[in-house]
Amino acid sequence: MVKKISVIALAGMLTLPALSMAGAGPNVADMERKIEELSRQLDELRAAMAAQSEQNQALAQNVEKLDGNVEDLGESLEDLDDRSEDWDLAARFKLYGDFRARMDFYNADSVFGRSVDNDTLFTNRFRLNMRVKATENVEFKGRLAMYKTWGNQSAFTDASGAMYPLFDGNVTRSPVGSSALYVDRAFVNWNNIAGLPMWFSIGRRPTTDGPPAQVRMGTDQRMATPMAFMDWPFDGVSLGYAWSWGVESLGTSRVRFCYGRGFEAGLQDESNHLDDTDFAGLSWDVMKKGNRFAYIQSFMAFNLFNYPNFQDPIINANFGSMSGMGDRRSLGNILHTSGVFQDKIADFNYFIAGGWSQTRPDYDGLLNDPFSPTGPNTDNENGYSFYAGIRYDLDQVGLKFGAEFNYGSENWLAMAPGHDEIYQSKLATRGQVYEVYTIWDLPTGEAISKYAKTFVRLGYQHYEYDYSGSGDWNFAPYDLSDAGDRAKLQMMGIDPIEKADQVYLTFEAFF
Repeated sequence: MVKKISVIALAGMLTLPALSMAGAGPNVADMERKIEELSRQLDELRAAMAAQSEQNQALAQNVEKLDGNVEDLGESLEDLDDRSEDWDLAARFKLYGDFRARMDFYNADSVFGRSVDNDTLFTNRFRLNMRVKATENVEFKGRLAMYKTWGNQSAFTDASGAMYPLFDGNVTRSPVGSSALYVDRAFVNWNNIAGLPMWFSIGRRPTTDGPPAQVRMGTDQRMATPMAFMDWPFDGVSLGYAWSWGVESLGTSRVRFCYGRGFEAGLQDESNHLDDTDFAGLSWDVMKKGNRFAYIQSFMAFNLFNYPNFQDPIINANFGSMSGMGDRRSLGNILHTSGVFQDKIADFNYFIAGGWSQTRPDYDGLLNDPFSPTGPNTDNENGYSFYAGIRYDLDQVGLKFGAEFNYGSENWLAMAPGHDEIYQSKLATRGQVYEVYTIWDLPTGEAISKYAKTFVRLGYQHYEYDYSGSGDWNFAPYDLSDAGDRAKLQMMGIDPIEKADQVYLTFEAFF
């Protein structure tokens, strides 16, 4: 028994070292792998440190460059600060404008059988508006304009004899000149005088395309102070006051005293019977509430000339002899009163207007008949006009359809040399004019400018003249249907237009 136990113990002693050596193999392999991993990580660390060193060098170079850039930026900021006043001046100017390309067809028949026509007359008109404040209550407004025919830089042929050469009252309004850019409007407003709703304005006045012209012209915004029977660019002043009626339905009101000069006689000998032509009167926005607007104006034109100074020196020097009017002289005064009411009900726009003119001649007379045995006409002659229009808007398709009618009596005088009808003023007509038109607001995409508006206008006008001399205060109006008056016209060599048709097509962009 003792011998068996000893053998077993000896066997166990011999087995333990063998087991110990067998277990040592895997531990050595693990250690070798760990050593290799540590060696690899050490190599990566050395590489990273080398890369970091390169980055540090690059960073140092970048810092050096940045120091230089900061220095340059500081100099630039100083320069910007020096120029900031100039930039502020430019930023205060608001610029906006419009462009119109227009095609006209015109055909007319004269009293003695002539037929005159222009199958295509193309014109371009460009206008640039500007507005800037000098102080909180003082602002400047201006407009430059170019208006010319295609293919001409001078007056084009007018066999009707109705178009006036360029002068102060139609420059920028008649396409008989060159592509020169003229000052159309330039005036300064002093607002809120003494903290009151009162203002003073002086300069080249906004006196063309007045209400209700915006209806058929497609702008829908009032474009001038006076009603459209007074369509005459001139220089002058106005003093106005505004208030609210205190009744919701009446809205606001404002009244202005206006004065302007339509003709400067210049330095001359006292024996010359030629004075400055001046305008003076009242302009009253009776009420303005939304689309509802009522307006009245009354003014006197003092010392009216028989003909003005023309831009072309040759025409200016010879007009008196060519027209038979003789030397330039003053003829007397004209009292002029007119009013308009306009509103919009649902999609219908409408207006109604009327005017009264009265001549107050001096001893040279106004509306003179050369065949009169009593000499110059020194009587006061009254004239009247009626004007109405409607327009229906289809906003969902951008279409507008309008119609207008106006009538002028025998002695009616519109003060409208700045009209926009190419040949003869529609509102000065002694007779009747019928007009239909359509406006299409073009789908031109999202508006970039708050002034953006692009549209096409297509219209037709039919003129029927009852009397000669529409818009002229020199000669008596002769009845075109009266044989005796026709004989007088023939003896004077005058063959006025009796009927006319005009078609116009425009493309207009406001920006």
